Amino acid sequence: MTFTKVTDRLSYGGLDTCCRKAAHDRAIIHACKEPCHRAALGYAQKSLPRTHAAYLAHETPGHLYLNMIDPPLPLFQLDSFRRVLAFYDSLQPDQPLHIHCNQGRSRAPSLALLIMAKRLGLLPAESYRAARAAFPHPYAPGEGIAQFLTLNWTDIS
Repeated sequence: MTFTKVTDRLSYGGLDTCCRKAAHDRAIIHACKEPCHRAALGYAQKSLPRTHAAYLAHETPGHLYLNMIDPPLPLFQLDSFRRVLAFYDSLQPDQPLHIHCNQGRSRAPSLALLIMAKRLGLLPAESYRAARAAFPHPYAPGEGIAQFLTLNWTDIS
């Protein structure tokens, strides 16, 4: 099981740590199109139309499902990262949050790093580079997400 505990309230991991059913003890951010976003919305086609209200994200009580893949070129949208921070802000002060992606090496730790820097004050918030250098956990972000966060860090709030 790929599970990394960051704080008492924040953890991340791979698909083996996913809990799509009701998670009574924690909120979950599912940072993967396959299988979570697709399963939560029940679409069979390759992708939802970009005009669909839940194209980037779908929220249910305790769960945020992101239509997020990890390509080598940055195809991410700022709104996805803003939704992550808004979801975090909506949690009860003592509610744990778990973030997972498919392998637990790129998207999930990147989102944990973002929350640690932008909300918890546990990492430098001035730049992705500074936050990444101070991140105390194993971290191998994909080129696309690293480039996106480097270029857009100040616009994510």
